Amino acid sequence: MKTKISLLLFTLFAAACTGRASDTIPLFDAHLHYNAEARGPYPLDHVLDLFRKSRVTGILANSRPNEGTHALYGARSRDLWVVPFIRPYIVQPDRYTWFNNPKIFELIEAEEKRGYFQGIGEFHLFGDDARSPWVKKTVDFAVSKGLYLHAHSDEKAVDILFEHNPKSKIIWAHTGFTTEPEIIETYLNKYPNLWCELSYRYDVTQEGMIKPSWKKLFEKYPGRFVVGSDTWINDRWGQYLEIMDGYRHWLAQLSRDTAEKIAWRNAESLFRR
Repeated sequence: MKTKISLLLFTLFAAACTGRASDTIPLFDAHLHYNAEARGPYPLDHVLDLFRKSRVTGILANSRPNEGTHALYGARSRDLWVVPFIRPYIVQPDRYTWFNNPKIFELIEAEEKRGYFQGIGEFHLFGDDARSPWVKKTVDFAVSKGLYLHAHSDEKAVDILFEHNPKSKIIWAHTGFTTEPEIIETYLNKYPNLWCELSYRYDVTQEGMIKPSWKKLFEKYPGRFVVGSDTWINDRWGQYLEIMDGYRHWLAQLSRDTAEKIAWRNAESLFRR
């Protein structure tokens, strides 16, 4: 009976903490797309209202084509900090070919001349495709301009990107999607300039509670994680409030310092000029 009462009290305490975090902690969305197909059903005013309602005070914007990011950057304000990244896609099929297409590198060079971009990506890149000479040129260009890379990649491609240039700064989209926490830790130790973005990592929790392996990782490396929505399809815009509140639910189970770092302080450290 005492065990049941203790469990009940713990559950109520966790729920109360979750409620407080949900009410108070702002979020930086480190993986946001405002793609061509979203701009009709989700006009800019609607999108800005979603940010306000979800207490998202900053976004890492990258869009296909880049006009969506230009629109978001133009709408930045005291209440919305916009960190623009160059997406190396014009149309959806570019995700499968960009790394062998010299015209995409020309696109990257042209967009960078606008003077406000802080990174390149999100791009999809797996295995030995990362050995392409155009990928090497892109990595070296990013380093020369002080730009981050936002890589939707497996572990092998991450290794190759750092082989191309050890000075690379990489945001690892979805933290490899299925990469286990033990492997993630080896990569964090191996590459000091690697940060992990957590969209679609539903395996962080089980029945609403952070798994011990993830909690240990977050508390040990609090400065190396960021959260994101990944609005790559319109359904994700429809779920935006739910997605961001989902982060608050498990962030409330961490120490306050760690929760704030993952929620928004890490983005401040990385991107605030």
